[in-house]
Amino acid sequence: MRRAVITGIGPLTTLGIGREAFWQGLCAATSAVTRVTRFDPTPFRTHIAAEVRDFHPIDHLNEQQCKRLDRFAQFSVAAARLAMVDAGLASAELPRTRLGVSLGTALGGVGFAESQVEVYHAKGLRAVAPTLALSVFCGAGACNIAIDQRAAGPSSANANSCAAGTVALGDALLWIRANRADVVIAGGAEAPLSPLCFGAFSLIRAMSTRNDAPARACRPFDATRDGFVMAEGAAMLIVEEREHALARGAHVYAELTGYALTNDAHHMTAPHPTGESAAAAMTLALDDAGVPADAVGYINAHGSSTPLNDSTETLAIKRVFGDYATRVPVSSTKGALAHALGASGAIEAVACALALEHGYLPPTVNLECPDPACDLDYLPLRGRRQTVEHVLSNSFGFGGINACLVLRAG
Repeated sequence: MRRAVITGIGPLTTLGIGREAFWQGLCAATSAVTRVTRFDPTPFRTHIAAEVRDFHPIDHLNEQQCKRLDRFAQFSVAAARLAMVDAGLASAELPRTRLGVSLGTALGGVGFAESQVEVYHAKGLRAVAPTLALSVFCGAGACNIAIDQRAAGPSSANANSCAAGTVALGDALLWIRANRADVVIAGGAEAPLSPLCFGAFSLIRAMSTRNDAPARACRPFDATRDGFVMAEGAAMLIVEEREHALARGAHVYAELTGYALTNDAHHMTAPHPTGESAAAAMTLALDDAGVPADAVGYINAHGSSTPLNDSTETLAIKRVFGDYATRVPVSSTKGALAHALGASGAIEAVACALALEHGYLPPTVNLECPDPACDLDYLPLRGRRQTVEHVLSNSFGFGGINACLVLRAG
């Protein structure tokens, strides 16, 4: 079977842009959450989010792209460029029909569409950006990456809610195995910080209202958690056929060895109370990788800081790992990064690859008072220096979507 390795990473996140800045931010064990500045959040119950504050499009894109692309597409293309540079492929002469793009996002260009509705009502149709029709669909990010990188191979975008980035990486693994591509630019992007998108999640009371202490608001597995904290950002990874990577002397961060996708078939927002479908996704991913549960050295949990998700994920991990569940280190990086919706799984895959590379497991920031229902080794507050061979990364989304990846040290 053809094997897939990760040879490039391009994080564009609330903790930093680029590999080094991202990793340093993650190891610092601090939160990126602050009061929203992109719009006035006062009308909503929630006033906080994690923004990518140091992103300047002109630093990553040409002038035409800065004008033509909305923030979601800018994130997508910029993260892809970072990943290609990191992989040493930015100027490589690749057979373009063997270069693919796989991107996940929950909302795509909806935030930009929202801004144009305001323009329409204020100034009429002629004032609306002519790029609107080319920006609102979720596939716009993937298509703009393909154009920018001249990637003429398979190209796909999925909108599998908060599991979308993980699904995109899983699809890349399947394409490599099926000999549909030799290199895939894969990951997720999200730019949800606009009043209507933000307000919609506030309306259903899914987000934290710890407005007086933003940096302490996202608290995965903590007894005082009160909802997730929204973030924006992106991460694209280069998933490459192993022999292709070795032949060009590429640096390998990790091998992508297993993937699975299931659905609770239960509820649009609440996870199945038994955790059985989430557990099935973990088991199937481990089976796909040929890795026994007790060989997993670290689990990057979905850990969204919502009351139901965190306790249900704990239950699902126990179903899969049995007695070993209390001994395997688990953490949620959302305590630091917050929740970038469809981009979160890709950002967390970068965290997993770098954890394998550096022999360091990132902490669960803000886990100060563990929930009795969340009684695993959740690495509270501080990371752990530990070399592991296999990691499992979980992503669970609205609609009951469960996606899991298994990575092995490169």
